[in-house]
Order: sequence, then structure tokens, then C-alpha cells
Amino acid sequence: MSAPSIDGAAPVRDGEALDLEALRGWLDEAAPELTGDITLSQFPAGHSNLTYLLTIGDREVVLRRPPFGTKAASAHDMGREHRLLSALHPVWPRVPRPLAYCEDDAVLGAPFYLMERLRGVIVRKRVPEGLDATPTGVEQLCAGIADTLAEVHAVDWRVAGLDGMYKGAGYVERQVRGWTRRYEAARTDDVKTVEQAARWLVEHLPGEDSDATLIHNDLKHDNLVLDPADPARVVGLLDWEMATIGDPLMDLGTTLGYWVEATDPPHIQAFAFCPTNVPGAWSRARLVDEYARRSGREIDNPVFYFVYGLFKLAVVAQQIYRRFKLGQTQDKRFARFLMGVHALGDLATRAIDRGRVDRLG
Repeated sequence: MSAPSIDGAAPVRDGEALDLEALRGWLDEAAPELTGDITLSQFPAGHSNLTYLLTIGDREVVLRRPPFGTKAASAHDMGREHRLLSALHPVWPRVPRPLAYCEDDAVLGAPFYLMERLRGVIVRKRVPEGLDATPTGVEQLCAGIADTLAEVHAVDWRVAGLDGMYKGAGYVERQVRGWTRRYEAARTDDVKTVEQAARWLVEHLPGEDSDATLIHNDLKHDNLVLDPADPARVVGLLDWEMATIGDPLMDLGTTLGYWVEATDPPHIQAFAFCPTNVPGAWSRARLVDEYARRSGREIDNPVFYFVYGLFKLAVVAQQIYRRFKLGQTQDKRFARFLMGVHALGDLATRAIDRGRVDRLG
């Protein structure tokens, strides 16, 4: 078996180029150690903030900025993301080390920040060539998800100085009501199943939050960086834009929302984000059990957290589709996101009706 390839960048998409002359001028002041000509490429995956690879002389760094045309400032706060990484890296070094932050829109049209590049293998929709795609290898990838969730939730966020992110008790209710408001603001079509899921969540809020921990809020296969020499070892976790301090079971719920399993109906299978539906992959119920074992937490009502994860992803998909429909992005991938909203709503309905997180086909 050949060695797995390092995740790479591609040519910049139409309409998403950066002004390299302006960037060079800013670098001379903010990061004078980054000398030399700049070569720009773009990481093609991801649907929210834009991520670029800059080769500057003999160094590689990553630039993150909000999508062009977005108005959702709170969802694309580069300063917040940079501050979080700056605080987190010293206590949990599996995050990229931030290098510099620019809040001046005049440079590239929006705030942005630079961070070191974490080189490694990233698993996207399929297991990449060179990785063990046997059931044993796939099971190891699933274990990496459960282990990383438990590790993130064990980080001492107070020692990291992240106290300012903690908003007190009531995180679950704030999230349910907040995502409901975002859905109403982004709605372009009537999707009854998503609206019903929002009402159900409000009616079935748990009595109180679980303990407050650091939560990533977008933990799935393609945000993990794997060691190419030992792909079972996670060396990094990317995309911290939605991270906060809150109920760790809501973080688990988001991961469950991404987890399309082999028994899901065909129209759900079409939206598989990662290889969670191939031989060897855990069911969602097993992911819940394995996370509970690793973290020591009891999960009395996994359906609530699963439905929350599906609903949140439906809102994000709806927001992205709205940007496409309004012509704020030319990324043609986004044209089919409304179908994803419908699929997520349907799976939420199945989970609610059957009172379970798996075997929903």
C-alpha cells in the first residue's frame, strides 16, 4: 500500500482571489519574518470561512477569511477565532499555531488571520488512497473521532484563559432558540420537517445543561489531521470558528448530525459527509456509547442531541443556500444545498418518531 498523500490545495475559485500586493504590504509590517514572493492556492473543501495556502519564500502558512458577500459577522469572526487558537495552542497543541491577525478591511476586504500549516492526511467523503480502507482501518477512524471529542471536552478551559467565552448556565436553550432565529432569517422555502424539529427541540429541552466544557461545534472526519506515518493518530483539529464553552453533549450531537450510517435511506446516503456508511464504520448508537465510555458521561437522551445536530446543520445549509440564491457566492456546489435541508429535516423526523438515533432506514 502506498503512503497516504498530504492534504493539498487547488487553484483559487473564481471570485475568491486575494490582492497579493496588498497582502505583501501588510506582511512587511505585521509578519516581517515571512519574506519572499507569495504563491496563492485554496483548500477546496469547506463551506463557510475560506481557507488559503500561502507559500511565502520557503514557508507555508494558512490564511483564513470570511466568505465574500457574507453579512453574518458573528459567524465569521476572525478575531475571535484567532484569540481562541492563541489561548488554546499552549495547553492543547493539536491546533494550528496562530501567527498574525488583521482587522483592517482595507487590506483584503475583510478581517483575516494567518496560522501555521498542519501537514497531514485528511479524510473527506471517501477514505483516501494509501489509508487502510478495510473495516479495521475504518473503525480506527471512528475511534479517532470519539477520542478527540473526549479530549477536547477534557481541556481545562479556565487554565487556557477562555473564561470570557462562558455565558453561564442555559447553553442548550440558548442554542436551540438561537439556531431557530437563524433559520427564520435565512429561510427561502417552506421545509415543514425542519420547522417541526425546531418546535420539538423547544418542547423537549433537558432539565439542565451537562457540565460546561470546551466544545468544537464542528467535529467530523474532515476536520481531523492524521499522521501520514500512522493514520490512526490524530495530530491536529481544524476549523475552530464555532468553538465555545458549553454543554459537551451538544458537541456530540453536531458530530452525530454529520454521521450518515449504512442503514439510512438512499436520499440520506447521497449527503454523506464522510465515510461513516462504509463497512467497519460505527453506527450512531455505537458512537454515543464509545464517547460515553471515553468521557465518563451519561447520555440519557441521545435523540435530543442528534435532532439538535441535524437541525443546526440544516440551518447552516439553509444559510449557505440563501447566499447562493441571492448571488452572494458563485460556488456552484451550493445550488443543491436546499435538498440537503430537506434530507436533514426528514432524518430528524424519523429519529423523533422512532425514538432512536440509528437504524432509521
